[in-house]
Amino acid sequence: MRIVNDSARVRVPASSGNLGPGFDSMGMAHDVWDEVSATLTTGASKALIVGEGHDTLPKDGSHLIIRVMRETLERLGLPAAGVELVCRNSIPHGKGLGSSAAAIVAGVMLVRQLVGSPEEFTDEEVLNIASEYEGHPDNAAPAIYGGTTLSWAEGKGYRTVRLTVSPKVKTTLLVPSEILPTTTARAVLPASVPHTDAAFNAGRTALLTHALANAPSLLFAATQDKLHQDYRSEAMPHTAAVLGALRKAGWPAVVSGAGPSILLFAEVDPAMANIFAQQGYRTMNSRQVRGAHIAG
Repeated sequence: MRIVNDSARVRVPASSGNLGPGFDSMGMAHDVWDEVSATLTTGASKALIVGEGHDTLPKDGSHLIIRVMRETLERLGLPAAGVELVCRNSIPHGKGLGSSAAAIVAGVMLVRQLVGSPEEFTDEEVLNIASEYEGHPDNAAPAIYGGTTLSWAEGKGYRTVRLTVSPKVKTTLLVPSEILPTTTARAVLPASVPHTDAAFNAGRTALLTHALANAPSLLFAATQDKLHQDYRSEAMPHTAAVLGALRKAGWPAVVSGAGPSILLFAEVDPAMANIFAQQGYRTMNSRQVRGAHIAG
């Protein structure tokens, strides 16, 4: 491969990992986007950030997207030039909505545009590179492929399929003001779980694939989890309380990724949105969207 373009631009969607029982394997893309453009330069790398993260993210070569781009170029045996990056971010950071996965996917896909070889640099290769950074594919897969995805390890990499989702399935994101670093959320998980809990989640994950495609009425049962959400409740007590109240009232709701956002498998009307606002949550309606693509 060789660099054939000196600039590139991509749009990458937010995502929810896990979807309840599908820990580290299932994910869903949302209609919330980061748009990123990059130009190669002989000078020092720098980043201009508009929107989410503009006051917290680094503006130099330590920016995650720039690091991923340079390391991906090196992986391909190409010179790691400087990068001038412009990010227009709408994905909230530290909320369990896949902002880091979106950044990683953006970095890899920007390089794919720069080398101009999509037939040699496939979506599966993008997934495997992104999953190496993330450690799991549940956010990277929907960010790349769009829709709702199921991923699994095979050999030294990962594979993904897009799941069929009934148009009757509606989703809403409930986004709190607080943040929860993914490292904190993963640190509270046990090294092992009871066999009965693993079997419970295996059954619920299988049921979830059926409920999404054919039986939305089963989504409440299908979104039950015993592998991660209860363990993380102490790290996000507000979210745990709201999630518990929603499920007690019969709503199919789950923690979005590592939290603290909540993914609700239902539409929310203005009156309900106002109630959530009083609890400190802004609502973001979602829908099935395509994955990362060239921004036009």
